[in-house]
Amino acid sequence: MSKPFAYFGTPYVASDTLAYLLEHGYRPSVVITSPDAPRGRGLVLTPSETKVLALEHNIPVLTPEKITDEVVAEITSYGCEYGIVVAYGKILPETLIQAFPRGLINVHYSLLPKYRGASPVESALRNGDTVTGVAIQQLVYQLDAGDILASVEVPIDAHETTRELRPRLVATGAELLISLLPSFEDGTATRTPQDHTQATRCGKILKSEGELNLEDDAQKNWNTYRALAESPGTYFFADRHGKRVRVKILTAHFSGSVFAPDRVIPEGKQEMSYQDFMR
Repeated sequence: MSKPFAYFGTPYVASDTLAYLLEHGYRPSVVITSPDAPRGRGLVLTPSETKVLALEHNIPVLTPEKITDEVVAEITSYGCEYGIVVAYGKILPETLIQAFPRGLINVHYSLLPKYRGASPVESALRNGDTVTGVAIQQLVYQLDAGDILASVEVPIDAHETTRELRPRLVATGAELLISLLPSFEDGTATRTPQDHTQATRCGKILKSEGELNLEDDAQKNWNTYRALAESPGTYFFADRHGKRVRVKILTAHFSGSVFAPDRVIPEGKQEMSYQDFMR
């Protein structure tokens, strides 16, 4: 039987990992996730994927706006030995990290110390990397600077976008987590300090970063499209009939040395092929 633990996470990355934990007999005592947020065109207040899954399994859920001292006290009232953090989306204070006897561990989707920060998957694709990976770290207050408890390399296919790569990394990370937990819980897991001199950082992705100039280097455009295909998406501007039109790219391909959109949505129009748009 596993030791009691808390689970921190919000989007599908976290809910898929939680589902894998539950399948393998690891049930958190409490789940902490982001508050319900407006989604879709109607801006309907919607719970996170992780909250939905937790409630389906009758697991207590907390949705704090901020991790205050009162929230830390509420979390620790569940008597958890440690916590697992997967794409929670908020900075965790030192008081929370110190509140768990065995601390917090975090699944990070890069080979730390490379790509510390919020967008490791996007950064690997944007930079044209052929290999990335997953690292599980002992969480410290400094950003993604904790000791490595486990890691594994994951090759990147030349035609993968975030739509394909992220789910593969999530599945790999969940398997790595399950393999780590027995030794982590009994205190025998190996801890490897990071080489901080090799650290690189990556921040949150801005929507404006998705703008492409189709006259730019084709490889650069392809890598940006791959990186941002899932979110926030890529787009370009085109002059059509005397108007400057913003065109969202739904799908694209790269062949030889040519980057070309396949399906697009021009501003104010329905989805169409790029060829039809250019007529």
